[in-house]
Amino acid sequence: MREIKNKGKLTIALGMTLMMITAGCAKTETTTSTTAPVTSAAADAKAGGDTVPVGILHSLTGTMSISEVSVRDAELMAIDEINAAGGLLGKKIKPVIEDGASDWPTFAEKTKKLLQKDSVVTIFGCWTSASRKAVLPVVEQNKGLLWYPVQYEGVESSPNIFYIGATTNQQIIPAVTWLLQNKGKKFFLLGSDYVFPKTANKIIKEQLKADGGTLVAEEYTPLGHTDYNTIISKIKKEKPDVVFNTLNGDSNVAFFKQLKDAGITSKDLTTMSVSIAEEEVRGIGASVLDGHYTAWNYYQTTDIPENKKFVEAYKAKYGKDRVTDDPIEAGYTAVYLWAEAVKKAGSFDVEKVKAAAKGIEFNSPEGKVSIDGDNQHIFKTARIGQITADGQIKEIWNSGKSLKPDPFLKTYPWGVEVTK
Repeated sequence: MREIKNKGKLTIALGMTLMMITAGCAKTETTTSTTAPVTSAAADAKAGGDTVPVGILHSLTGTMSISEVSVRDAELMAIDEINAAGGLLGKKIKPVIEDGASDWPTFAEKTKKLLQKDSVVTIFGCWTSASRKAVLPVVEQNKGLLWYPVQYEGVESSPNIFYIGATTNQQIIPAVTWLLQNKGKKFFLLGSDYVFPKTANKIIKEQLKADGGTLVAEEYTPLGHTDYNTIISKIKKEKPDVVFNTLNGDSNVAFFKQLKDAGITSKDLTTMSVSIAEEEVRGIGASVLDGHYTAWNYYQTTDIPENKKFVEAYKAKYGKDRVTDDPIEAGYTAVYLWAEAVKKAGSFDVEKVKAAAKGIEFNSPEGKVSIDGDNQHIFKTARIGQITADGQIKEIWNSGKSLKPDPFLKTYPWGVEVTK
């Protein structure tokens, strides 16, 4: 759930450059279907030919395209790999690509089209929690299935969604604990004005109360906001130990560039971001972000054989200057987890796939992951990294083991205050 935005002409130029680099294989349809919902069994029957249709739904235009285009690319790469290895159940996977256009009602409209008109057997997509929440009732009503690849605020579980990104106990809570132990107690919370940052910050505030931290300020700006000078002045005045950043999309470009212009570097102020990864570093500039911190479950530098193979394949397919990051890896992993569930089920039927998915493991680029049958989230290792001058992220801490997903914070005494 992240975003990043430049100011003025720089924003437009950056967006156009990134879209030119990555949007080559996108193909968008705009037809809206009004046909009756397709049941999962009917969708399974629809795959009766040589191919089986799956939906790919991301923002290929608009403020979120800086982050989502590359996730689409990773999902398509996984599909190509599976097809090259013989496909699934004797069929080749046929992606049907749609553009959510950084607009939440459009995500809902495109989901309806994919399920009703295109009869896709599953959908891979969304980024922001706003887009996911717009899609949720559509996949539930149409008995569809969404594989969601991005970390999020938790406090949700749908029988029609598999959550492949981290929930809060696998990212945000460990990050706050690490900051309290290593960087200080005074927190300034800065986020975009929508559901993910607000819920995440509600969780952070309860954790700070429980663990001896202090909230000095809490600020929100609209998605796509570009003027952070007033907020930066407030940061200077409040002198926090930490700015915990939940800005999304290209607003991050403006914030960090203006922070540097104000003479504030990572040596002067600790920032922890949960929506900036290698792809955003590439867009903002490593020289601007050098030394700042991020919290994720995967980095391009994650040192395991599966990741080396993944990075090499991604760069070979899309260009040596391209980078991988956490949501890119999660999108790729989502396709393989679905494929393993399909093979185990012996069917593309949604209910059979869901039942088969419980406990499935996959040796992903982030390490071995498995699906928790209790809530359709996955076990993940928490990681904290520091951005380096070459645009990569150096891991400086990890949880040492995969963490069981706890989207409703049942294992935290203070969690009840969040879920009220």
